[in-house]
Amino acid sequence: MADSKPLFSLDGDPMAAEALLRDVFGIVVDEVIRKGTSASEKVCEWKEPEELKQLLDLELRSQGEASEQILARCREVIRYSVKTCHPHFFNQLFSGLDPHALAGRIVTESLNTSQYTYEIAPVFVLMEEEVLKKLRALVGWSSGDGVFCPGGSISNMYAVNLARYQRYPDCKQRGLRALPPLALFTSKECHYSIKKGAAFLGLGTNSVRVVKTDERGKMVPEDLERQISLAEAEGAVPFLVSATSGTTVLGAFDPLEAIADVCQRHGLWLHVDAAWGGSVLLSQTHRHLLDGIQRADSVAWNPHKLLTAGLQCSALLLRDTSNLLRRCHGSQASYLFQQDKFYDVALDTGDKVVQCGRRVDCLKLWLMWKAQGGQGLERRVDQAFALAWYLVEELKKREGFELVMEPEFVNVCFWFVPPSLRGKQESPDYSERLAKVAPVLKERMVKEGSMMIGYQPHGTRGNFFRMVVANPALTQADMDFLLNELERLGQDL
Repeated sequence: MADSKPLFSLDGDPMAAEALLRDVFGIVVDEVIRKGTSASEKVCEWKEPEELKQLLDLELRSQGEASEQILARCREVIRYSVKTCHPHFFNQLFSGLDPHALAGRIVTESLNTSQYTYEIAPVFVLMEEEVLKKLRALVGWSSGDGVFCPGGSISNMYAVNLARYQRYPDCKQRGLRALPPLALFTSKECHYSIKKGAAFLGLGTNSVRVVKTDERGKMVPEDLERQISLAEAEGAVPFLVSATSGTTVLGAFDPLEAIADVCQRHGLWLHVDAAWGGSVLLSQTHRHLLDGIQRADSVAWNPHKLLTAGLQCSALLLRDTSNLLRRCHGSQASYLFQQDKFYDVALDTGDKVVQCGRRVDCLKLWLMWKAQGGQGLERRVDQAFALAWYLVEELKKREGFELVMEPEFVNVCFWFVPPSLRGKQESPDYSERLAKVAPVLKERMVKEGSMMIGYQPHGTRGNFFRMVVANPALTQADMDFLLNELERLGQDL
């Protein structure tokens, strides 16, 4: 029965396949792009897990379904998904929708190629290098290397692996037996991927030495010096410092010049996790926040965040010109990286990475940059700063809102103090009761679908909201809505 045609299959029927895709694209334009970006629509339609399972009919069966049913399923998937492009989605460090980047993502998915050889991805091999070259130039490097990674966590992990390999190249063959006890340093505000990376690479989380931060969440260089001396006294070998430009919660920028001085004195690899804050380099007004980044050995930068390139778009940039990426990760698979090809095999970049198959992540950023230009992207960054400052000033005017601290980036952290707690800061249970407010308001806003905003505890601070101003479509009216909605949701608390 191998030649029997499966029920409802579109195999061998290009006209039916085209008709299906046109219908799907129409649904996406109507339900995701038009409605999903409309402030008058819901951000999400919340359902409890068991109910959602029933609504979606997730079971996979032996018989296929007709196109009409498939289209209905597409509508259901969209209906019950969170609309991250919505102007009232403030929940993550990514949001919004850039049409040119989306066009790039559609083309990328349609071509369905892997970014490992010039042979099967000639356009994208050349394009990736041009995009990486532009990003390196913004960092301040005239040469170097780099690669797009599947997320900032992997970019950070690559940096740790490269720093280790540079110092102990034998570890590629001999593994951990070739290594003394190693120590890497990062601040208490770092992204959790640093510890995850240390565990994954076999260094262990105990190898990560946590450096103190000041009251604004910035790494303290003097404590970095102290931690390095302490690690050496305990018999460990320091090899890397990971600084952060744009911490996840507070949006803090570590003092890179001072940290680079420490790294230079001790001969340590300096990695800068600028996954969140890297896009500030496009702004002549605000790029001073990253002063000293040109002294780094490696930089992680996620254009899918503040630039709205779309998930995922994460670049690892290197100052190295010695082909370190390929030496560290290469395995010379003969069925992919033949050395007697008819073109320059240096264009086969797949051996720079741990992956084999690697999706194309450069087209969406390239196409968006072509459309917006560097000046347009700079305006996008500056607008985010301006709206964040507007929100701060409006927040200060209203009773019941309290800033955690004055922001220097587009993370605006604050408490909403409900009517029952106002004026009761001296009560012994004030902090405990205030910490319960954000989870209640989060549940209410999500179940109503009116907006989404993240919250978290932080050190000794109880739960507070972290507002992220990143969507380029945001206006002052959206900032006003946020404050009004919190007041409405919390008026009875």
